[in-house]
Amino acid sequence: MASPILITGASQRIGLAFAMHCLENNTPVIATYRTLRPAVETLKAAGARCIHADFATNEGIDAFIDTLKQETATLRAIIHNASDWMPERADSDPAEVMASMMQIHSMTPYRINLACRHLLENSGATTDIVHMTDYVVEKGSAKHIAYAASKAALDNLTRSFSRLLAPNVKVNSVAPSLIMFNEGDSEAYREKTLKKSLLGIAPGEAAAVQTLQFLLDNRYITGRSIGLDGGRPLV
Repeated sequence: MASPILITGASQRIGLAFAMHCLENNTPVIATYRTLRPAVETLKAAGARCIHADFATNEGIDAFIDTLKQETATLRAIIHNASDWMPERADSDPAEVMASMMQIHSMTPYRINLACRHLLENSGATTDIVHMTDYVVEKGSAKHIAYAASKAALDNLTRSFSRLLAPNVKVNSVAPSLIMFNEGDSEAYREKTLKKSLLGIAPGEAAAVQTLQFLLDNRYITGRSIGLDGGRPLV
């Protein structure tokens, strides 16, 4: 049986889309979720092994790693998609905001990569780690400072782990900007946001799915970040 792909934060948006893509192509999936959304049942019905995971604490990471190792002895890939979005507000504690963002976006991938290294190496073939970062890694963010810093740390982990795990494990990142709108976004907001990129579209989850599959298929890319941003840095 083929080794499964681990996808964290797979109950919505890009994580869900890529999980369903893998399952439709007969690739086994282990999916993590924090919130029990209807999509979790959809994933289970499609054949995914779904694990509840709370990465907000180190104890939660420990519990997940223990459960994962009971589920499988090998992995084809790890897609670090779990994410949170916490702005700096007047009533928030900056230390808590930074700690929370670093915990989800940096500590969790760091610890999972180290703990699961042998699961990737045991597969007997070239395997992959992909970190989902963000366009703001390049630009920074005045409203989401801790978020941007934590994604920048994840971007740096890409290069460090690519050096550590070569040649058997490729490590890359995908840095999206606008991929899709939320249901409640106004027309004025949509129009303003689309003008921020050269291509002027919200491509949907399919663009991210294609990029992730490309990285898994390509034998000669490691330690790189793929900008999935429609040419936004050039506007």
